[in-house]
Amino acid sequence: MDREALIEQVVNAFRARDADGRIRSAPAFHDLDEVDRKLAFEATEQQRALEASLDPQGLSTTARALLERVRATS
Repeated sequence: MDREALIEQVVNAFRARDADGRIRSAPAFHDLDEVDRKLAFEATEQQRALEASLDPQGLSTTARALLERVRATS
């Protein structure tokens, strides 16, 4: 898989969970070198800021997923 596709997978907000419900890292993250991991981090920051700017409550998909999980456990 090419590096752009790997970075895109890392930037994506979806994270799989294991059988116990714990969030797993994106498998593509482990296929990136240090430079590409930094690029993925920077792209993720930009993506979440864009998502938050489009959301009526100013939340990114990550923030929204976290709030849903907290509300489900309360």
